[in-house]
Amino acid sequence: MTRIVISEFMDLPAVESLRGAFDVDYAPELVDDRAGLLARVAEADALIVRNRTRVDREVLVAAPRLRAVGRLGVGLDNIDVAACEAAGVAVYPATGANSLAVAEYVVATSMVLLRGAYLSSNEVAAGQWPRARMSQGRETAGKTLGLVGFGGIGRMTAKLAQALGMRVLAYDPMLPPDAPAWSEAGVGRRELDALFGEVDVLSLHVPLTESTRGLVDAARLARMKPDAILVNTARGGVVDETALAAALRSGKLGGAALDVFDDEPLRAGSPLAGAPNLILTPHIGGVTRESNERVSSLIAERIRAFFSA
Repeated sequence: MTRIVISEFMDLPAVESLRGAFDVDYAPELVDDRAGLLARVAEADALIVRNRTRVDREVLVAAPRLRAVGRLGVGLDNIDVAACEAAGVAVYPATGANSLAVAEYVVATSMVLLRGAYLSSNEVAAGQWPRARMSQGRETAGKTLGLVGFGGIGRMTAKLAQALGMRVLAYDPMLPPDAPAWSEAGVGRRELDALFGEVDVLSLHVPLTESTRGLVDAARLARMKPDAILVNTARGGVVDETALAAALRSGKLGGAALDVFDDEPLRAGSPLAGAPNLILTPHIGGVTRESNERVSSLIAERIRAFFSA
């Protein structure tokens, strides 16, 4: 019987839908047990992961029967796609299934940081009344959002931002200047460095590659307005965390929201610890109840279809 190993959390109804046709080993604890993972995939025909399970040559060697990998999300930097292709292993990301969740995260954190009035609960509860300081927040309408990357998630983010009255600009080297997507979305195209200097909120939507690693460095942060906001739901390596922390502490950047980091979980003693006007979340930008259902169902369907072909 075809055996499927699932090494990270998945929506349970989707797991149960697979059990009807396959031998399913649902073991989300394997994400933190490398030796256990290597042992369990020895007879696996398919492996389903999120973003923390590394699917590399070591896993492929340990899983000689492996024919398919399902990714509960869209980023593939934890999967050696070239090695999978060489081994004849198909890779299926859940493209599009979590776009709305990420877009809502970007807009919500941007609004919180622009307004600056939602992080004072402890002060107010303690009897303080920081009304003057909290009265300097900014409205979202009329501000300019910049997107680095204008794929599916970027376009969904643009749509939500425009509904709030934001002007949207974007940079995407893969999209030609005359591509219909620009005019259809009502989004202005900019070159990368120009984008950094023009926007009030900058949101990142690019994969982690050699060309994007360290893309947001000290020099590019210095191009941004001193009250601008940076949101990263892409990959941690795209942003120089030390440079970002320095910009926040020196008042050269208005705020930031990070959902992804160089090391996950974020290590104790990170330069980001204690930085002002900073929202940190544990890589959940694309994970909601609804998106988890969509992502899990989509991957279950693709794995089922692969073995039914």
